[in-house]
This record gives sequence, C-alpha cells and structure tokens, in this order.
Amino acid sequence: MLMQEAAQMYLETIYVLNMKHGFVRSVDIANEMGYSKPTISEWMGKLQDNGYIIKRPDGGIELTEAGLETAKSVYEKHELLTNLFESIGVSPETASDDACRVEHYISDETFEALKKHYKEEHGGA
Repeated sequence: MLMQEAAQMYLETIYVLNMKHGFVRSVDIANEMGYSKPTISEWMGKLQDNGYIIKRPDGGIELTEAGLETAKSVYEKHELLTNLFESIGVSPETASDDACRVEHYISDETFEALKKHYKEEHGGA
C-alpha cells in the first residue's frame, strides 16, 4: 500500500488517541477527525488489509509494528515542526495546522537537518 497522506493521518490519530486514552475504537477516530463512521470503517479495513492495524474482537484498534513505526514518525515530524514554527513567531494553532500539512511531504533529509538545527538552537525537540 502506498502510504498516502490520509493513511498517515489515520495512523497518527490512532497513535495520539491511544496515548490519551489507552484504547481506540472507530467511533473515537470518527469523533477526533470529524469523518463519518462509514469512512472510518472503510479506511480501517484498508489499513488492516495492509498490515498497519489490527481490529480486535472487542472493537479496539491496535497499531501493528509497521503502523506504530509510521505513526511515530509522522507524530515526531508534527511535534518538531509545530515547535519550530512557534519558535519563529507563528501562532500555536497555525503552527499545528501548517505542521500537519508539511509532515507528509517533507523529505527525511530535510527533516533530519531541521531536527538537528532545532536541537542545537533550542536544546531538544
């Protein structure tokens, strides 16, 4: 499965919800993202078919190792980019919104250079 922006967003959302609540269901994802339950169900099927999530019998959704790796990567980019944008004077809401767009398209090389620069300038991400 080509890792599309939408798939990355779903995985990141599952990861964040799991950190907040410890248990994630399709309805939680729908509420968080503002999408319909049928849309979420369709995407959860795609993500499961491609080995990124496991849908448990109790309704819970778990990230597989591959799903967790992708989700953590997207989340790390989001957090660092948000912090970087805020550090140059962008409002928190705009910084987060812009980070959400950039995180899916930034190259690994550029991200690693930004991360190194940010850590040198600010002492950590």
